Amino acid sequence: MRTVGIIGLGLIGGSMAIDLKKRGFADKVLGVEADKVAAQAAMTIGLADEMVSLEDCVDRSDIIVVAVPVGAAVKMLPEILDRIGEKKIVIDVCSTKEHICAAVKYHPARKQFVCTHPMAGTEYSGPWAAQPGLFDGRACIFADQEESAPWAVQTILELYACLNMRPIFMSSSSHDIHTAYVSHISHITSFALALTVLDKEKDEKHIFDLASGGFSSTVRLAKSNADMWIPILTQNHNNVLQVMDTYIEKMQQFRDAVASYDEEALRKLIEDANKIKRIIR
Repeated sequence: MRTVGIIGLGLIGGSMAIDLKKRGFADKVLGVEADKVAAQAAMTIGLADEMVSLEDCVDRSDIIVVAVPVGAAVKMLPEILDRIGEKKIVIDVCSTKEHICAAVKYHPARKQFVCTHPMAGTEYSGPWAAQPGLFDGRACIFADQEESAPWAVQTILELYACLNMRPIFMSSSSHDIHTAYVSHISHITSFALALTVLDKEKDEKHIFDLASGGFSSTVRLAKSNADMWIPILTQNHNNVLQVMDTYIEKMQQFRDAVASYDEEALRKLIEDANKIKRIIR
């Protein structure tokens, strides 16, 4: 019998709860939710067998999943590790890793912590956003896995195998660099585009009536939750700033080409960008 405790039953935590129970990895799921409305929704939807206190969750669970915003996770993880017995495992699912790994690096129970980031999600949040199959076919990052006990890593590999995810191993610093390029800048540009269009929409009342599928897909990340993204961007600010500087440089190249009617420069920029097809199909 295996009990999994999930602290934070939002999109990621709630989706994990659904499939870990349905696919037989967990016999029981205990949930922790600070927000009373979200806690009631999680129980109504059936994401957890019980909603319990943080302390009760840690004491009764074999595996504890920390699925809260990264700012809260950095403070919470050492306190959880203070409380666990020697056979328990703690994981996190946050989008930045260096600060988390630094926060627990010298903790006596560090070997029982496995630092992970399942690379899946949508622009929605809360228990209402949880869905089965969210992780199927996606990658899961294991950061600084050499700091964790091999038996703990193996157990968590089995957990993510149950979710049909493929593991990728890297350092926490490499993780934060790579996610700045493939995830964090996407959200920033989506936020900026939404703000740009909203400013224009004040004068152009029909602009959203003309929005096509391309606009919707580009700007959909602007619906993402601020409570989640503010700590991600601030904790990974060095890498995010480097990516933003590169992005601004590329935008300037496009602006210069458009301003000077330079069709050859525009063609080269677009065709160079088309090479992304080799990576993303």
